[in-house]
Amino acid sequence: MAHGDVTRLVKAAVLLTALLWVNSAAWAGEQVVLTFGDSLTAGYGLPEAEGFVARLQASLRRRGRDVRVRNGSVSGETTAGGRARLAWTLTGQIDLVILELGANDGLRGVNPEETRRNLDAILGTLRERGLPVLLAGMLAPPNLGPDYAQAFNSVYPDLARKFDVPLYPFFLQGVAARRALNQRDGLHPNAAGVEVIVAAMTPYVLDLLYSKAGE
Repeated sequence: MAHGDVTRLVKAAVLLTALLWVNSAAWAGEQVVLTFGDSLTAGYGLPEAEGFVARLQASLRRRGRDVRVRNGSVSGETTAGGRARLAWTLTGQIDLVILELGANDGLRGVNPEETRRNLDAILGTLRERGLPVLLAGMLAPPNLGPDYAQAFNSVYPDLARKFDVPLYPFFLQGVAARRALNQRDGLHPNAAGVEVIVAAMTPYVLDLLYSKAGE
């Protein structure tokens, strides 16, 4: 091979390496996770640094992801309230939405079919926007009886199948009804409870972020 050919090959290799580095840097740019929920993800009763948003962001960054978790949650929110404010919350860069609504519907005994309609509408809008979603499931309070529980609890897996989105089966898994992991009201996780939730949910979020980055 002539010296000129070798030189051209070396230059081409250097250029290709540079392009790959640039693409890799762009691929590794900051990703934004939006929490869209109620007091459970808004961090009710906790300092901001101990709430779900801050602790999830810290967990993801410890694992090497350049991620900003943005709080789009409102304490006391129902699925109807979330549906009403969704459009003006979906602003700026969003790479993943964690949809966590329904706990207040259950506490208020809202008809599960209304909960289903509201979540269906929210998921439909997110799909139209092309936004990946992690649906966080909720379970009905036990005092509302088995019929209500069956109707309510089926909403989340049904909608996850309909919209083909991943389901985190129960947001309070491992925390609900455990006094040491909840605040005095017995409903909201304390700092230790948040850490349990974040540790369990982080793999779900990472998987979706990797999938998004690799598109």
